[in-house]
Amino acid sequence: MDLPMTPPTAARDFLARSGWGGADILPLAGDASFRRYFRVIAPGRQAVLMDAPPPQEDPRPFIAVAQYLVAQGFAAPAILASDLHHGLVLIEDFGDARMREVVDAAPESELRIYTDVVKLLARLHQLPCAELPPYSLQELHREAGLFTEWYCPAVDLNVDVEGYRAAWGKAFAAIDGPVVTVLRDYHAENIMLIEGRSGEAALGLLDFQDALAGHPAYDLVSLLQDARRDVSPQLEASMREIYAAVAVPGQAFDASYAVLGAQRNAKIIGIFMRLWKRDGKPRYLGYLPRVWDYLERDLKHPVLAEVAAWFAANIPVEKRGSVWDAA
Repeated sequence: MDLPMTPPTAARDFLARSGWGGADILPLAGDASFRRYFRVIAPGRQAVLMDAPPPQEDPRPFIAVAQYLVAQGFAAPAILASDLHHGLVLIEDFGDARMREVVDAAPESELRIYTDVVKLLARLHQLPCAELPPYSLQELHREAGLFTEWYCPAVDLNVDVEGYRAAWGKAFAAIDGPVVTVLRDYHAENIMLIEGRSGEAALGLLDFQDALAGHPAYDLVSLLQDARRDVSPQLEASMREIYAAVAVPGQAFDASYAVLGAQRNAKIIGIFMRLWKRDGKPRYLGYLPRVWDYLERDLKHPVLAEVAAWFAANIPVEKRGSVWDAA
């Protein structure tokens, strides 16, 4: 079930200790994890309270990555105060203009905003990587395995799990490129358009607590194969050209992009199924047709021939995206 949006019991004492005593605490958002967000409003100022309750959540990675991004000149939220024992972090409030809603309300802004966001990513990839755990082969396999662990049983399929892992192993061998800071959830719902600022400073970055050191294609595919927003093949192609012009990623980038796109989409299908089956959050089922469309697109790349063959042999067409069209 979705978590209730009532402030944590320790919130008022934390805010009082941090100079925000008496502030109003209003529900802002929850997400797919145990984290919740509240807007804190005091006379003449406001901030955002992140509730990342232990032991399920640990806010320290978020704080560390935020500080790295700010030091590199990016607009990540300033950390105003923290209580790690209770998992509370008070952060800068970037407002309500989220990229997804802004672009959906003004489609003529889509090309301009995506161009800015892609150029920001290209600049991040040209900088020294933050001190982060590696996005290891073991982690790539674990994430891809969420598909067979959660999706296949939910649609009553008994599949060749060993063959699935072997096919992915061959695809992962094609990944080649530099190691960069990978934010891992770089998409239109995690980028804020900050009023009163211009250029890169207007692009507020959120939800990067799971960042790892990995391949630059991962965040680009997160943005251009967005689980929560339709991104046309035409927009994807034009943004990839813009990224390539700035970052000059090398000959192996195309294959790496396809592999990481397929891996991410297979992972997301498994995660969204888990959110429904285990966590009682059925709204994520509505995203499955879109994510399946992205996965089918990725599987057409020659580097994924063995993964595509596994899907053809194990996942009938009627058990794929179309079964969720009415979800």
